[in-house]
Amino acid sequence: MGKGVKAAVIGGVFAVMVGGAGYGAYNIVSAVSGDGTPEVRTGPPTEDEVEETSQKFFTAWEKGQATQAASYTDFAQEAEPLLTAYGEAAHIKDVRITPRPANGGVVRFSVKAKVSYDGTTKPLAYDSELKVVRGKSSGRALVDWDPSVVHPQLKKNDTLVTEESASPPIEAVDRDGQVLTKKEYPSLGLVIDTLRQRYGSKAGGTPGVELVIRHAAEEVADTPLLTIAEGEPGKLRTTLSARVQAAAEKAVKNYPESSVVALKPSTGEVLALANHREDAFNAAFEGKVAPGSTMKIVTTAMLIDNGVASMNSPAPCPDTATWQSQTFKNLPGLQPNENATLANTFMRSCNTGFIKLIDEEPLTDASLTAEAEERFGLGRDNWQTGISSFDGSVPASGGPDRAANAIGQGQVQMSPLNMASVTATAITGAFRQPYLVSPDLDDRQLATAKGLPAGTSAQLKQMMRLTATQGTASAVMRGLGGDIGAKTGSAEVDGQAANSWFTGFRNDVAAAAMSVSGGRGGEAAGPIVRAVLAAGG
Repeated sequence: MGKGVKAAVIGGVFAVMVGGAGYGAYNIVSAVSGDGTPEVRTGPPTEDEVEETSQKFFTAWEKGQATQAASYTDFAQEAEPLLTAYGEAAHIKDVRITPRPANGGVVRFSVKAKVSYDGTTKPLAYDSELKVVRGKSSGRALVDWDPSVVHPQLKKNDTLVTEESASPPIEAVDRDGQVLTKKEYPSLGLVIDTLRQRYGSKAGGTPGVELVIRHAAEEVADTPLLTIAEGEPGKLRTTLSARVQAAAEKAVKNYPESSVVALKPSTGEVLALANHREDAFNAAFEGKVAPGSTMKIVTTAMLIDNGVASMNSPAPCPDTATWQSQTFKNLPGLQPNENATLANTFMRSCNTGFIKLIDEEPLTDASLTAEAEERFGLGRDNWQTGISSFDGSVPASGGPDRAANAIGQGQVQMSPLNMASVTATAITGAFRQPYLVSPDLDDRQLATAKGLPAGTSAQLKQMMRLTATQGTASAVMRGLGGDIGAKTGSAEVDGQAANSWFTGFRNDVAAAAMSVSGGRGGEAAGPIVRAVLAAGG
């Protein structure tokens, strides 16, 4: 190291120390009362404190003084590494921050900067915000630290890096070759990033240089923020249908916290997946939620396959049913029917009718689990869809949970992907593991299961047809042409408004949707599924 460089480093350290000492002295003076007793300020920061603290933070950030900037936050140990990476690993320079007037301690601001790498420089611009709070122990006004202060897409333990891309860019296309972009299909944003991470090297492209968010979780793909040097994208064909995807994106927008999946029962190919959520979680594929009465498809298959009942055999539907000291009820408004058949109990979604049947020989606590795993391919943790997905969970349960599981509550967990697959298996009799990218691309082995006997499948399909034309799904499915069937569901979780579930088919398309706190199946999830089936069937 040359003498000039060494002197500059020493001088830089000295400047930080002096600045820190000056700031500390100010706080000591302001925190001592007239009689010499230390005082700690309380209450929200004043407007002057908010302006002073945010300005000091912005100034240090602009100058690349990561340690100093971090000292103005309430979690300096976590803030400093990210602020350091901002200027070093991410190569972000010439930072200019323009704050807007504070509002209740919140300061919104714009960032303009440059990213320089290997002789190439590109402009970077984005908006973010911070909040100034009172330090609990120090009484100082401090920036309430969160990685999103540095960039709105950053989360805990994420960092920023500019370098040659880990994977070449891809041009994701649908089954007919139509390009799928994040802008046109927002639900596919993280999906496309994941597909790039997994298949970019197999799609024929060459990497470029990018500024990316590197996520803490290894299985989560980098999120590109800015392209510094273009790579050559490879073309990756998916099983998606742009037409069905567009319908799914539009449908979920009408219901907060909702997700939907559509697939082809004859092949297992996923036609669409969409989410409308506050976060970026792909609940359509990875959600783990009680599926409510849509689970009765699997329960009905268990009853038929074990010789307990058939669609035309008795399945009385009383007001209540008790299983091992727990009383189960039907949804309000459902009229009891002591003469009901299994088909009638299914299409009206009578809980008590199913509860009364699960005690029959030869059923055990493990019967529903065996049916789910062996016939429907659920719960074995071996699906290989092309991206991360949940395979469903139907644990063997004793006590009241054995009954609750049978009506899709208790310990049962599913995603819309799982329930779309359940419908596909029910109407074709064959389990075909859903997938988004052809297994031929990477020689991955798709999961297998025995599927259903022809008689079981025929009865399930007919009962779903009755539900769509005469039962709880008829209002939603009315006017939809072709061969149609459905099953409604709602699941109460922790005493909150019920989650809405709906699954159905139309010709060679099966779809399932879930809407958190959406009420009964036909109220939120039903219209979503109908819209998707109308586009795909």
